[in-house]
Amino acid sequence: MKYTLIKAIDVAGLNFLTPVVLLCYGEEPAKQLREIGRYIVLPLLAVAVAVGVWVLVAERIQTKSGKLPNPAQTWSAASAIWTFHLREEDKADAYLAEGSNRAQMLDETEARLAKLEAAAGIIESKLSSSQADASAAVDAKQSPAEARVAKATAEITRARSRREEALLRLAQKLPAGSPEGKEQLVGYVRAHEAKKQLEREELKALRDQLAAQQAGAKPEVERWTRLQSSVAEEQQYLAKKADLLAGANRAARLDREKAQLTEAEQELLAATGADALAAARRVERAEGRIASVAQSAYAQPATLPFQTKRSVLCVFCGFLLGSAIAIPIGILCGLSKTVMAMATPFIALLKPVSPIVWLPVALIIVSGFIPDPDKNPLVQKLWALPWMGDYKINPAFIASAITVALCSLWATMTNTALGVASVDKDHLNVARVLRLGFWDRLFKIVLPSALPLMFAGLRISLGVGWMVLIAAELLSSSEGIGKFVWDQFNNGASDSFAKMVVVVFEVGVVGLLLDRVMIVFQRLVSFDGAPAAI
Repeated sequence: MKYTLIKAIDVAGLNFLTPVVLLCYGEEPAKQLREIGRYIVLPLLAVAVAVGVWVLVAERIQTKSGKLPNPAQTWSAASAIWTFHLREEDKADAYLAEGSNRAQMLDETEARLAKLEAAAGIIESKLSSSQADASAAVDAKQSPAEARVAKATAEITRARSRREEALLRLAQKLPAGSPEGKEQLVGYVRAHEAKKQLEREELKALRDQLAAQQAGAKPEVERWTRLQSSVAEEQQYLAKKADLLAGANRAARLDREKAQLTEAEQELLAATGADALAAARRVERAEGRIASVAQSAYAQPATLPFQTKRSVLCVFCGFLLGSAIAIPIGILCGLSKTVMAMATPFIALLKPVSPIVWLPVALIIVSGFIPDPDKNPLVQKLWALPWMGDYKINPAFIASAITVALCSLWATMTNTALGVASVDKDHLNVARVLRLGFWDRLFKIVLPSALPLMFAGLRISLGVGWMVLIAAELLSSSEGIGKFVWDQFNNGASDSFAKMVVVVFEVGVVGLLLDRVMIVFQRLVSFDGAPAAI
């Protein structure tokens, strides 16, 4: 069991857990504790210090979008994102609910709405009371501060007027052609402007104090306002859910359409001549509506979990496309110096090209082949696939995947070429002695020997592809994490900044998981025993 665990940890690239397993089995406890302290405790302490620095820095960084979100605000934004996702999933289930389950869900929803209605009244009362108290407190604190600001403003204005009048009188008394007098006047003007700057800073400091007093007097109001907003959001969600369980429910819509079809069929039976033709058309339209409603689903907006899965799908499509191009060319380059010489100019020229350049080119080409996704047979087949169809692959998705492929394939190509070119000559000599053919040498000698370097290149390519994808989605407006960030940037809501910070961590976690996946594959197919990267 011990060796199985250690082997699993090694394959997953989680070697920092090995001392924990060995300590559990009692092997060299002192040594294992030192290793745990070095590889687990110290990193956790570093994280704790980083969080502390984050808290301190967040209070001091003020932007046009508000203060930098602290850890608590970021966690709250993450909770809001997840709550929104769960509620949208719940609405989708409500739309498809049928029979007794639907009735039970509707009863529960209406009961919860009734409770929230009562709670909203209490919160409204508490909020009004808090606002009145806060207003009184602000007035009490604000009046002296406002008086100080008004007094300072008046004094500064009078002093400034006196100085300007003195300057004007001095200028009027100066005779023409008096350099000393003109120079003296310029000096007075400089002193006047410097004094004005000091006065502006003095007034700004007083007004900041006044604003701080106003902001500090409202924590209770803000608490009740947040609670009121939370209750209002839940009421809105439940009202929509109740509607999806009642009149807008798919089963309810089907019942109405079937009733209209029955009515149209009865009219058709009783009609003759032109009336029969009109009734037949009504029957045909009713049958079409029934078929459409039967296949319909809730128009669910894209949530961050959905966009994350779509981004991962896109990066894997681009990664596989890039690997399919890079590995064969890399093998040819490694086997033949002539091919390597021919490929080198293209690698040197195209490798530094930015995704911002590749994406518009890819978008134009893909849009040329797929001008209308609704009428393209390939896109329609992709939409009809059981799992992939949910992600609605469109030209923006394909262009983003191509951009990922074009930007990420170079590491795989060069590492594959290097790995193939570095195969031990003794192994190739053995292959010649055994008279192995080209394909046997390739698959039994060359590729197994080159696998460590090939996987190192694949890991780099996947990491590059993940970074490139976010920028590509942001520019192409393809549904994904990049588009989520762009939407939040343009949203301007109070928690948009915090949601963007949430995405920073999400992108990092997903990138880490993708790297772990590549390590697992590398360990499963490689016998090099090289340590996994951190």
